[in-house]
Amino acid sequence: MDVSSPLCPIKCGAQVRCKSGARHLLSSEVLILSQARAAEGRLTTHVLDTSAGRPAASMEIVLYTLDNEGRRELKRTVTNADGRCDEPLLAGEELMIGRYEIAFQAGRYFRESGVALPEPAFLEEVPIRFGIADAGTHYHVPLLISPYGYSTYRGS
Repeated sequence: MDVSSPLCPIKCGAQVRCKSGARHLLSSEVLILSQARAAEGRLTTHVLDTSAGRPAASMEIVLYTLDNEGRRELKRTVTNADGRCDEPLLAGEELMIGRYEIAFQAGRYFRESGVALPEPAFLEEVPIRFGIADAGTHYHVPLLISPYGYSTYRGS
């Protein structure tokens, strides 16, 4: 496919911009599929170890749903080498309007990374509680972590 052409090969005219800023052309079938995926809600996270200046690989993450009866575990996973999960924590029909908590197992991560922590550790588990108001949207909950502090925000 010639990406310098103003139209896609089947003449649908669709163009998209990738993360690098380059323009690429899509066939109408691929465009419809990508629009459907973009409309599907999902919950993702990314953990960065700010004390080491790198992704927090192999950090255990536990996802809970919160209701009047407390919290109920939905998923348990571990971050990959990039500090992300290999798949969304929730996606599509799994993601529902409601309150959630992601519990990041920071103390275990730092100990396994060779960081000497006091006992008890200042941050053993970092719980982030948040709400999902639109189940058709992407919610990204990144965590910037060190042994003595953390920051989070709603990412994209």
